[in-house]
Amino acid sequence: MKKELSFEEALKELEDIVIKLEKGDISLDEAIKAYEKGSALKEQCEKRLNEAKLKVEEIEDKEKNNSKNFKQSLEE
Repeated sequence: MKKELSFEEALKELEDIVIKLEKGDISLDEAIKAYEKGSALKEQCEKRLNEAKLKVEEIEDKEKNNSKNFKQSLEE
C-alpha cells in the first residue's frame, strides 16, 4: 500500500519534476511519465490547499458567530 505524501512532500516532488522537465535532458518517455506524475501531484496539492482553505473559512465563520453571540449577550 502506497503512503500518501504530505502537502510539503508532494510540492517538493512536483518542484523537482518541473526542474527536471525544464532542463530537458531526459528522454521523451521519461518526460511523459514525469509530466503524468507531476499532474497527479499538482492535483493532490490543489486538493489539500482547498481543504485547508475550507477549514480556515469554517474557523473564521465559527469565530464570527461566537463574537456575534458574545456581543448579543453583553447587550442583554
